[in-house]
Amino acid sequence: MHIDFLAFAAHGLMPLPWWGYIVVALALTHVTIACVTIFLHRAQAHRALDLHPIAGHFFRFWLWLTTGMVTKEWVAIHRKHHAKVETPDDPHSPQTRGIRTVFWRGTELYRAEAKNAETIEKYGRGTPDDWMERNVYTRFSWEGVGLMLVINVMLFGGAGLTIWAVQMAWIPVTAAGIINGIGHYWGYRNFASADASTNIVPWGILIGGEELHNNHHAYGTSAKLSSRWYEFDLGWTYIRILETLGLATVRKVAPKLRVAPSSKPVPDGATLDAVIANRYAVATAYARTVRETCAGELARLRDRAGRGEFGDIPSMRRLKGWLSGDAVTSLRERERATLARAMEKSKALSTIYAMRQELDALWERSTESSDQLLARLQDWCRRAEASGIAPLAQFSMQLKRYA
Repeated sequence: MHIDFLAFAAHGLMPLPWWGYIVVALALTHVTIACVTIFLHRAQAHRALDLHPIAGHFFRFWLWLTTGMVTKEWVAIHRKHHAKVETPDDPHSPQTRGIRTVFWRGTELYRAEAKNAETIEKYGRGTPDDWMERNVYTRFSWEGVGLMLVINVMLFGGAGLTIWAVQMAWIPVTAAGIINGIGHYWGYRNFASADASTNIVPWGILIGGEELHNNHHAYGTSAKLSSRWYEFDLGWTYIRILETLGLATVRKVAPKLRVAPSSKPVPDGATLDAVIANRYAVATAYARTVRETCAGELARLRDRAGRGEFGDIPSMRRLKGWLSGDAVTSLRERERATLARAMEKSKALSTIYAMRQELDALWERSTESSDQLLARLQDWCRRAEASGIAPLAQFSMQLKRYA
């Protein structure tokens, strides 16, 4: 009997080989990741899909067991992040707080913001408020993870404690550290969204698709986070499976930019709708189209600077961010002054800058009628094609193919 008790204490009810414990830990943490991305993020925070009560309650129960997070708090903090992105009011921006702070102390930032009653009240509306939420999941938020510890130890013995520790660290590291930190600091960008969001890698597997963070910030209410043909969003795969089983209903996905075979003589209403709906893709395409022209102009000015005819020249990396309309990567004050001098010396740079600003104004003029906006777009295309700058004319012809 004594020997059996020691064996139970060491191995629990389900003794496994060493690799079996690793598989269990990865499987359990992956379920948690799926719950966060499908339930908390896409369904609750952004209303990109509706979940059947059975699926929704499973997600809530599992998150109670494995994270202790309160749905209303998580949703409120995330919505505030989008509303105040990259500003001092953003709860976890590495652009304002530093990458080290967000990566290593992301959980502390979350807990601090969770104590802000104004944030929770303003941004947390519409989240579950039933008896279970009020009397169990919110009231006893940390008792769930304690129950998870007991279950793990009973099932796997001493190894269960290690599995539990991995579960408890998984979300703070992947969500608070990697997504909130690295996802706004390093990676590639498909869309010129007005923030520093990046896609960390094109294959959203380990974090359930959240790796595609720039895509998400460009189209926040989309249930699907992948955008390019080579990108993969595992969370979207799970959503489609749930939808097939009748456990989910997708409400919205990112718009697809359709391109007609030939250019129209002038932009029409469909063109305007496509440009506004796909404004981040349009801004990115603009930057790519004029990049070589800008690089050539900068090289010419840099050559003149080498002969003492001109001052400092802004780097192409900074200029590329500015052309894409990135608020965060825009030029610093000294570089803006340098760019202003560059534009005085280069009509091409000056024109490209002015036309880029007008594109921004086009989709920001929400008070103007569709007819007024269409007239602006038509005038923009006319002037782009008459500018004498070949890439601008090329971009205008491409833009008139949008449908």
